[in-house]
Amino acid sequence: MELGLIGLGKMGFNMAERLRQGGHKVVGFDFNAEVTGKLTAAGSLGVTSLEDLVKNLKAPRAVWIMVPSGDPVDQTIAKLEPLMQKGDTFIDGGNSNYKDSQRRYAEVAAKGFNFVDVGTSGGVWGLKEGYSMMIGGDKQPVESLRPIFETLAPGKNQGWGHVGPAGAGHFVKMVHNGIEYGLMEAYAEGFSIMKHKEPMHLDLAQIAEIWRYGSVVRSWLLDLTADALKKNPQLDGLEAYVVDSGEGRWTVAEAIDLNVSAPVITESLLRRIRSREDNNFSDRMLAIMRNEFGGHAVKKSS
Repeated sequence: MELGLIGLGKMGFNMAERLRQGGHKVVGFDFNAEVTGKLTAAGSLGVTSLEDLVKNLKAPRAVWIMVPSGDPVDQTIAKLEPLMQKGDTFIDGGNSNYKDSQRRYAEVAAKGFNFVDVGTSGGVWGLKEGYSMMIGGDKQPVESLRPIFETLAPGKNQGWGHVGPAGAGHFVKMVHNGIEYGLMEAYAEGFSIMKHKEPMHLDLAQIAEIWRYGSVVRSWLLDLTADALKKNPQLDGLEAYVVDSGEGRWTVAEAIDLNVSAPVITESLLRRIRSREDNNFSDRMLAIMRNEFGGHAVKKSS
């Protein structure tokens, strides 16, 4: 099967390679000409314009968009529409807000195009492990893309599925990432507690390895954590600054709108935001209040 792929970052490039290895023709475009050249050298076809990408695909075409969420997705679709034909399919495989996906579906459907939203998880490991894909859209275009999904997934019938109508794929991926925030925070807090039990001289890398087998807290995330601790047991050279892609915020906002209590996901998001504050003002406020009401000592900066 043929697929156009726009956005050849590490994840996009690896997706193209997995598809090529699975026998699919991939035509890839990126504004970085060096990357498109590497794609051609790897056995797929890298092109330097959207016009060339569309010309090298047979109708009905399917174009997978892997660009940052928001305006870049809208701009990419707007540039592709005059080049494509009715019956062609736009696939948004990035981390878009599900409400944007619902809007885009309605807009392109009115012009005779298909739109499929794919919440994609797997990151840089997808080439080896396969990608988990949560798919939203109409049944017919999703079914027509089955060979692509089966190749990208960890197994033909594993790790992917059509979860609902337009927007459902990105909605489920949003919640997936919210859960991920909570899992990461729990691991981070647990290992921090052990790190601070200094008299026991606990080997965190060893403990992570123990937990990987037979434990109820074993997971792929723990596997990656164990590998990271082997390489850098003291986390030397790292700053306590954690970014968020936006999906955790969207999950918390959705929970509020739905009157669903989600304290773990919410707190994990707030902890990420707090990590970016130098000389945290709220903590300094707590210290000065304790000093005022109880005369507790305040540690002053040098």
